[in-house]
Amino acid sequence: MTNRFKALVLTQGDDGRTLCEERVLEASDLMDGDVDVAVEATTVNYKDGLAITGRSPVVRRWPMVPGVDLAGTVTASRSPLWREGDRVILNGWGVGETHYGAYAGLVRVKAEWLVALPERFSFQEAMAIGTAGYTAMLALLALERFGVSPDHGPALVTGAAGGVGSVAVSLLAGRGWHVVASTGRPAEAGWLGDLGAAEVVDRSELSASPKPLARERWAAGIDSVGGTTLANALAATRRQGAIAACGLAGGMELPGSVAPFILRGVALLGIDSVMAPRPLREEAWARLAADLAPGTLAHIEVPIGFADIVATAHAILEGRVRGRVVVTDVASATRA
Repeated sequence: MTNRFKALVLTQGDDGRTLCEERVLEASDLMDGDVDVAVEATTVNYKDGLAITGRSPVVRRWPMVPGVDLAGTVTASRSPLWREGDRVILNGWGVGETHYGAYAGLVRVKAEWLVALPERFSFQEAMAIGTAGYTAMLALLALERFGVSPDHGPALVTGAAGGVGSVAVSLLAGRGWHVVASTGRPAEAGWLGDLGAAEVVDRSELSASPKPLARERWAAGIDSVGGTTLANALAATRRQGAIAACGLAGGMELPGSVAPFILRGVALLGIDSVMAPRPLREEAWARLAADLAPGTLAHIEVPIGFADIVATAHAILEGRVRGRVVVTDVASATRA
């Protein structure tokens, strides 16, 4: 990696609009950190879509290089944790929001933000998982720590055709759960069935005005939608069940009641993938390497080029992307 490389850079116009352009940067332009990583692959998450389009105040420092996920090779390290040539992953920590992110040929980050890439995965496979898949595994680990298991009943996955949802369906099915996949795209029922969903329900079943309690349907759930969907999911959760919440595409408000919590002992488990401690991250990635069924990543991966990132950011917010986007040509596309 030379000291010059291409990057996507976000700035704010005089009218407050978010502008995105390709620039050539130098290593001296990077922010503080003790490890330099050549980016080999990245992805486009819902949060990346919000940042690039400016539809939500994700970016809190200007200018900013977006991109919250990366897999790459250490090119220089001033930390004893990493050596040149190590293969690493980064998810979260404010990268792409307050710290220059992955849509560049080179990043400079803090050593403790990085996790070793499991030997099983290539750079591209790691980004087919990305923050979405890693978050899905954090949610599964939280459900297991709470104590729910497949013999307690079905597991719900909301937003099942999206990044978190598609990996969650596969992971839960692989652990023996009867998976109920909720999606607003009924045409994806066959695809979700191939991932392991036993049932596919229309998201409209969870979009009505929530009642305090509903018929008990599932023992557990992974929710990436939030809002009314989460409130309805909780209302239909069985006694002593739990829902792991990790997304807010449907809104930040929770228009439900305390009834599921105090009358059925239901738990709402919050999942923080951005600032999760390093040991938990390592556990999640180790489990992903052990649990993901062969062929799953090829089934959910949507490969794109670096030049397609901006268009894909718009498409993902419009619900036109299923599975996991992988930007496979970062190294070649960012040579300056």
